[in-house]
Amino acid sequence: MVVLSAALVTLLFLPCVGMAVFCADDAGARRWWTRRGRREIVTLRRLDRALRASDPVPSLSLLDTPSIEQLAFDLRRLAQQRCGGPSQHSEKWRAAVLRAYDERLRLACRALGLVEHLGPLQGMDRDLERLRVESELRAAGLALR
Repeated sequence: MVVLSAALVTLLFLPCVGMAVFCADDAGARRWWTRRGRREIVTLRRLDRALRASDPVPSLSLLDTPSIEQLAFDLRRLAQQRCGGPSQHSEKWRAAVLRAYDERLRLACRALGLVEHLGPLQGMDRDLERLRVESELRAAGLALR
């Protein structure tokens, strides 16, 4: 029984020991167990944080901006949903459609270099600004309807 247990334990742990010996280099082996190894890890983490802070890669929001054609399509689709469909029966649905429509208006204005003030406004002021922005986009050549 003891011999069988020892043989089973040896067979189970032999691949782990083999991989540890095969994959470990001298820097990796001393990394956690020595004071010098822990200092190296702290230094590498600081360097990694510093490199992430000064990352020259542009933000993903700039890379994910849809084309002006896609924005026009989305604006037409959302305008149609604003006027009919489930938005007439549900306040939450209507509010979500209006938020999405305003966000697409903002993106279209940003793409065409137009000024908009939809963010800080509420109520009737926001509705009037929405109409103004729509007319500016139409004047810029964007077909909204």
